[in-house]
Amino acid sequence: MAVCIAVIAKENYPLFIRSVPVQNELKFHYTVHTSLDVVEEKISAVGKAMADQRELYLGLLYPTEDYKVYGYVTNSKVKFVIVVDSSNTSLRDNEIRSMFRKLHNSFTDVMCNPFYNPGDTIQSKAFDSIVSAMMVQAS
Repeated sequence: MAVCIAVIAKENYPLFIRSVPVQNELKFHYTVHTSLDVVEEKISAVGKAMADQRELYLGLLYPTEDYKVYGYVTNSKVKFVIVVDSSNTSLRDNEIRSMFRKLHNSFTDVMCNPFYNPGDTIQSKAFDSIVSAMMVQAS
């Protein structure tokens, strides 16, 4: 399903990035980094329209020739980015939303861990297994 999943902190540094072909990891770091500009643009546009009632799911941030990049922002301004292969046409918007919901729930579990320091990279085995399951689903 996903070829790259990233969790980006409020200050725009990566807390977690996982990509399926490990050889393309640097390419996906770049893709995620460039998507942050679009995320910030969408957050500011939505913030002006509705101060309190904002949609967490940002939708398709931008398509490239090979990939589609989707975004999601938590209330604490932590950003989730999922990169999907463009050739996967069977993937619907509601399936992407459910992937982000699962990711958000798992991230919340990481935050509730008393041994996790907010702002550190995520090294949770449970979070890692959920991300791995999202990535293996389609491949």
